[in-house]
Amino acid sequence: MWLRRISSTAVTALLLAQTGLLLFLVSRPRPPSPVGGEERVHVLVLSSWRSGSSFVGQLFSQHPNVFYLMEPAWHVWAALSQGSAVALHMAVRDLVRSVFLCDMDVFDAYLPWRRNLSDLFQWAESRALCSPPACSAFPRGAISSEAVCKPLCARRPFGLAQEACRSYSHVVLKEVRFFNLQVLYPLLNDPALNLRIVHLVRDPRAVLRSRERTAKALARDNGIVLGTNGKWVEADPDLRVVREVCRSHVRIAEAAMRKPPPSLRGRYRLVRFEDLARAPLPEIRALYAFAGLSLTPQLEAWIHNITHGVGPGARREAFKTTSRDALNVSQAWRHTLPFAKIRRVQELCAGALQLLGYRPVFSEDEQRDLALDLMLPRGPSSFSWASSTAEHSGP
Repeated sequence: MWLRRISSTAVTALLLAQTGLLLFLVSRPRPPSPVGGEERVHVLVLSSWRSGSSFVGQLFSQHPNVFYLMEPAWHVWAALSQGSAVALHMAVRDLVRSVFLCDMDVFDAYLPWRRNLSDLFQWAESRALCSPPACSAFPRGAISSEAVCKPLCARRPFGLAQEACRSYSHVVLKEVRFFNLQVLYPLLNDPALNLRIVHLVRDPRAVLRSRERTAKALARDNGIVLGTNGKWVEADPDLRVVREVCRSHVRIAEAAMRKPPPSLRGRYRLVRFEDLARAPLPEIRALYAFAGLSLTPQLEAWIHNITHGVGPGARREAFKTTSRDALNVSQAWRHTLPFAKIRRVQELCAGALQLLGYRPVFSEDEQRDLALDLMLPRGPSSFSWASSTAEHSGP
């Protein structure tokens, strides 16, 4: 594969070229508005692997006013896997900007062979690519199904993604490949964008449990996070990736809540997966309102169905949005993780637990006691409990 032969020099050259391209593009006039004349809204769901981001992505994807893509920057990391997460930040950001503006030519650098919609990563997760004008598998306002969409729409021309994107009032992208907020400041200041950031987090203990079930699928991404120069990392007994993910959430949340730039005010929303699991409809209404969307009766029924299934879902459905018991999923780690691992995660992610409002457990009895609520109210004043953790020396 030619992708594996890209040298570090080539990676650097590509990053420099893309930085110059971004500076040029920012100076260009604002692109035309979607049909109807309203200013297009751009929403970035900013999260990390195994944090419920596919679920949140689908909440947006199934909305009739939204053009959605799941992790378009996957193509950057696939092509430049010898780079590190930080080194690839600019390339990821520049691709995200182009896709927000419905400029799909940006994929030329990563998909030189692209011909069909199916060349895009997880393309069938996008209802917009399964509906007119991209495809006719589903009417534009209907809830789509990946299983139905794939055989009917896979061979549709790639260029239809751009045409479809331009016909929607909202463009929503889900990404797990940003590790600080500062890299996004040029997008917040870009006059061509009307950007909102949804920062989705999840209890690190639950993240670990989910990562262990999908270790093979995350091996390449782990290597990039750890900067292994292209070596895949499946086994991570020291939990180095979890530690880096926790640190990134702290960096992002602190930048947004403690010292936000003027351009971020009113354009950042922190969402905890567990809050969505406990009260889906009120949380989703608030999330939609933040993005300038409304909850329709059809979406309300669909949301109830996918959050009130039976059980946590099968292992083969790990990267799919299927009907599950959302509350059960959010608490599954308390039944399955050994307490020794929980204690280690709490040590590595103490700052994230404190800042995001997750209470640590200090014994296996506390871990198993589901009557003990480990979620704390949101807001700066709700984190004062953290100072009391010094009183606990351990289990």
